[in-house]
Amino acid sequence: MQLFRQKIESYNVVRYPFLVCVRYFVMSLFKFLAFVLMFVSVSMVAISQTPALPADNTGYLIGPGDVITIKTLGEPTFDVDSLTVGEDGSIQIPYYEKSISAKCKTERSLQAEVAKAWSKYLRNPQVNLRVKERNSRPPVNIYGEVRTQLQVPLTRRAHLLELISHAGGPTEKSGGMVQVFRTQPPMCAEPGNPNDWKVGSDNPLGVPSRVFSLTAIRQGQDDSNPEIFPGDIIVVEKSAPVYVTGEVIKPGEVSIPEGGLPLTQAIAMASGITREAKTKNIKIYRRKAGSPQPELIAANYDQIKKGAEKDVMLQAFDIVEVDKASKKFTDYLLDFVTGVPNRIPIRPF
Repeated sequence: MQLFRQKIESYNVVRYPFLVCVRYFVMSLFKFLAFVLMFVSVSMVAISQTPALPADNTGYLIGPGDVITIKTLGEPTFDVDSLTVGEDGSIQIPYYEKSISAKCKTERSLQAEVAKAWSKYLRNPQVNLRVKERNSRPPVNIYGEVRTQLQVPLTRRAHLLELISHAGGPTEKSGGMVQVFRTQPPMCAEPGNPNDWKVGSDNPLGVPSRVFSLTAIRQGQDDSNPEIFPGDIIVVEKSAPVYVTGEVIKPGEVSIPEGGLPLTQAIAMASGITREAKTKNIKIYRRKAGSPQPELIAANYDQIKKGAEKDVMLQAFDIVEVDKASKKFTDYLLDFVTGVPNRIPIRPF
């Protein structure tokens, strides 16, 4: 049987060479198509097993008040030089009867929607959309005890420490605490976003705010260095004063630094005591809640310097009074000796 088939094929090759070529071509084509189908099926399985990439949400998110410009390749009648996003977050483009929502979309995503809308009139429109003016984000205001009070427009993500440093850092009168007011919720924030602060029950202003420590911020604690959003108001609080009077070199107001102010440091900040100071009984007058009469605290400055007594930590609005000591016999003698030259008349020759 095999020998007979070989004879028939050799006979066909000799008598019908064209038919044999067609037969081999058809067989090769079927083999090629079978290979292609197998490759496509394997690729589809691989694609179905590949996780989808997340949507590209990076970049500036458009908001109400922003001004955009649109250019279309080869179609100047479709160009838009300045188009302002409405208060509802939508725009109206030429030759399209419906409005397009632009709020919380990137330039790329809004560009794709505009191109889709114009595909009704143009074949494969090549659209270029850019934000011309960013007006939807109010600036961040930095006030209080900073070197330079500023208004900073945010064009990227920024945190509290970076903005305080941008304002020159805190001054010497800073109390070490920073209060941040969030005047409006972050734009495009999802429900439950931790950056969408709420007003506390003990907040009489009705504006969400939080207080942060400069020390914690410098130490790099994440919860003390929050992200700042457009419209936030940063206030570096001034330290509470203490008043030093009496027998000191420079009497006046002294600021309580972060971490507290002991009595010895307050006197040192007043440039020290005079020669006639009564150091064994320094008086500290402190406010008493619910009473017009202050509390009186006595401190022995000499014993504190020797380490025999504990230094007194001052509180806000304390008044430190250093009295004048009563004169001793040696003081009177010294005054007499130093005053003799003033009593001797000096006559010119």
